Amino acid sequence: MVKFSKELEAQLIPEWKDAFVNYWQLKKHVKKIKLSRKPKQISEANRDFGLSIFDPIRLLAGKISGRFQNNAGDKEAEIIQVRSKIGGGDDDHNDNVEEEEEELYETEHVQLFSEEDEVKAFFEKLDEELNKVNQFYTTKESEFLERGEKLNKQLQILLDLKKVLSDRRRKTLSTPGFLPRSYPPSARNSDFSEPATEYSESPTETSQEDEVIAALEKNGVNFIGSATRSKTKNGKPKMAMRIDIPATTPTRTISAVTSMLWEDVVNTPKKDGSHSPGDSINRKKIQCAEKMIRGAFVELYRGLGLLKTYSSLNMVAFTKILKKFDKVSSQQASNNYLKIVKRSHFISSDKVVRLMDEVECLFTKQFANNDRKKAMKFLRPQQLKDSHMVTFFVGLFTGCFVTLFTVYAILAHLCGMFSPSQPTDAAYMETVYPVFSMFALLNLHLFMYGCNLFMWKSTRINYRFIFEFQPSTALKFRDAFLICTSLMTAVVAAMVVHLILLSNGFSPRQVDAIPGILLLLFIALLICPLNIFYRPTRYCFLRVIRNIVCSPFYKVLMVDFFMADQLTSQIPLLRHMESTACYFMAGSFKTHRYETCKSGKFYRELAYVISFAPYYWRAMQCARRWFDECDVKNLANLGKYVSAMVAAGARLTYARQSTDLWLVIVLITSLVATVYQLYWDFVQDWGFFNPKSKNPWLRDDLILKNKGIYYVSIALNFVLRVAWVETVLRLNVGMFESRLLEFLLASLEVIRRGHWNFYRLENEHLNNAGKFRAVKAVPLPFRETDSD
Repeated sequence: MVKFSKELEAQLIPEWKDAFVNYWQLKKHVKKIKLSRKPKQISEANRDFGLSIFDPIRLLAGKISGRFQNNAGDKEAEIIQVRSKIGGGDDDHNDNVEEEEEELYETEHVQLFSEEDEVKAFFEKLDEELNKVNQFYTTKESEFLERGEKLNKQLQILLDLKKVLSDRRRKTLSTPGFLPRSYPPSARNSDFSEPATEYSESPTETSQEDEVIAALEKNGVNFIGSATRSKTKNGKPKMAMRIDIPATTPTRTISAVTSMLWEDVVNTPKKDGSHSPGDSINRKKIQCAEKMIRGAFVELYRGLGLLKTYSSLNMVAFTKILKKFDKVSSQQASNNYLKIVKRSHFISSDKVVRLMDEVECLFTKQFANNDRKKAMKFLRPQQLKDSHMVTFFVGLFTGCFVTLFTVYAILAHLCGMFSPSQPTDAAYMETVYPVFSMFALLNLHLFMYGCNLFMWKSTRINYRFIFEFQPSTALKFRDAFLICTSLMTAVVAAMVVHLILLSNGFSPRQVDAIPGILLLLFIALLICPLNIFYRPTRYCFLRVIRNIVCSPFYKVLMVDFFMADQLTSQIPLLRHMESTACYFMAGSFKTHRYETCKSGKFYRELAYVISFAPYYWRAMQCARRWFDECDVKNLANLGKYVSAMVAAGARLTYARQSTDLWLVIVLITSLVATVYQLYWDFVQDWGFFNPKSKNPWLRDDLILKNKGIYYVSIALNFVLRVAWVETVLRLNVGMFESRLLEFLLASLEVIRRGHWNFYRLENEHLNNAGKFRAVKAVPLPFRETDSD
């Protein structure tokens, strides 16, 4: 049977861990009470009766008589009394306490215990935990109730707008061109005011826009700048509502920038009191608003479910710890205290349950066409269960990979493929090596990601919430290992087949097409629309890559810049992709003229673009985040990637022009970029080197119990960050050794990135948990604003 402490550790909400009852600390207090009783029992027995073979019997008789006395006659006498303090006063518990007042509990001992100090400390800690749970629950309950009220208002505005537009469209179907298909960019910030008390019917000769505005005003929605807009008694315009759709896509981003530039001109009312043509809405905006509100309802429901789990787990924890106390102290204090716990707010309040029922009804009616089963798929997405078949195939493919790689190493040695005296050495390095190295680096990164998933799960880092992954489709560490081992098995199998055919006298022109066929198969699998081989993960990957490449036009999410950071460590893989594409597109695999790709001017210039691209994308993401958040730290982060671009360009130029001047430039730029990167790794990304931390050179909160691991990780990251020194050493080695050294350094960078990933997300998780953010904050489309 699993201990409750282990069960509680597995089920509690990670972001709210500090808000849960400290069950482990309370267990320590109970253990102290237990230890304090043993020597007293023995000493009293020795003092009263002396040493005798009847001592155990006498002790047992004393315990039985003591329990009998506690339960007989004076059975209803209270051992403890829990009093509540409201607003700083010491009043008895009152069930009709006002909700706004803070209620604190304090335990008084009616009967004295033999272990007075330990028992008093236990109940003081118990009161502290009960008050902490109550206060946190009350705060979160108020927060979610406020969210619910706002969402109800947002939903009502949405329904009114949909009804108005539907009525106007149905009324004017016979009038072509009534509603324009597109609106100016400034229509993004269409504004609405509070319900008007008075309105006037629009004449039939008004324009089409006036008719739409008049219809909206009849339903209590007015435009800023409208001639019929309602005003206060003092003649001032009322508060307004505006549709605020986040600029998450390139179209919306361009529209937002254009709208911001022209907003003052376009949305300024004219002198004659007429409205601006930009004060309009369209059906697409309403659809975006509906999607935002639907997502907000899903997050609200999820938060309410977490709060309900929080309540039930804490109730069980209090029950378990009080039963342990009764068992140790031989008293019946749990019944009295549990009555108070059950009457406390986090148990007695039913507001969360009622709000959950309301959300279910609203969501089913408005977003699921009264289909409750469909609504529950959104509100309660089912998580994928671990499959033993996945584990079996991971082991199977791992065994196949090891066997095939051993066969390949033996065949390559027998054929003398990597011998400098063989003419096939250069051909093999120019044809097969870039393709298979690309696959090897990609699979190594997948393997490191699987290790990250395993460590995040083991340490209860909520990576799904941080990355905003869907619970029903989120990749697990076994799935990542399955993808990695299966792909790598296919790659090594292709290498073995390629080597066997080449050694049996087949023409290289025919054999060298095998890597290209393998590459095409992998690309086809990546974009395959069929629901096979983790389609949600594949499409999520493609969507994130699209967002990165199109930076800064897409709104930057955590998963976007996290993936962009991975690409900065995969520049060798991108260079191999360049070589592979040139090799097959230029037809070099047929002619074996490698100088086409190696000495071409376009190829050399493209190398700069590929080396700069990951840093450029990441810099543009920093610029977009600065534009959205106005945080200067994002500009400082942008400078880090600019310095990395300069250093990469200098090293690439030095590889072609080995002069002393370029050597000095490489040393200076690389040193500046490395110091910049190390500072950002340790201080900003990992949160280390806090001078006021209780853990020297680290941070206050650490997930791993062994602090030495953090210091080793700092040293390892430092060593791997300076691996660029090898590029300026100019080691005199052969082609095979040179390529092997390049692959080794590229692999070390991938390993460093995987090692960096864990601490980066650990720091993100702790910052998020420190603010108790367990539910995503979804922006709402209708926002109040003052037109003045």
